[in-house]
Amino acid sequence: MASPDHGTTHRLIVRPLNADDIAWVRELFTDRWGGVVSVSRGVAHDTTALPGFVAHLDGERAGVATYRIEGRECELVTLDSVREGAGAGTALVDAVAAAAHVAGAVRLWLITTNDNLRALRFYQKYGFDLVALHRDAVARSRTLKPSIPEAGLDGIPIRHELELELLLPPSTGTAR
Repeated sequence: MASPDHGTTHRLIVRPLNADDIAWVRELFTDRWGGVVSVSRGVAHDTTALPGFVAHLDGERAGVATYRIEGRECELVTLDSVREGAGAGTALVDAVAAAAHVAGAVRLWLITTNDNLRALRFYQKYGFDLVALHRDAVARSRTLKPSIPEAGLDGIPIRHELELELLLPPSTGTAR
């Protein structure tokens, strides 16, 4: 059986996150993740204060990514696709990787939790490698963000942080 979108061409545009997007991001992250704070490797991030990109599909917001650059590394802090399977997630990671590259980063990395099998599949298909298991890190993260549930997707207990990375080619530009 064909999907309703079969044969339909969608217009996907990715642009930098701006002040007009913050209320939408706040609502999206509160609904999906219990607030705008994201915790990775023991650090709490206010995602509404980070740079990012928004994907628009046929004029509607279809996803958002936020990131932070520190030295020659870029952390993909959040990636959220409202309409899965339309390419928004891939386009957003492409945009973050390009911004990281221009800034001179050689490593794009992220944290996901052990229950998030869809994200793990997506990132590995994109080209990320699983490079670390931070055992029981989520218990420590709950001290910074108590709203992290005990169980996540498919009822899997949320316990560990999984670190994935994508090595970027060295930048030949002068941006620093």
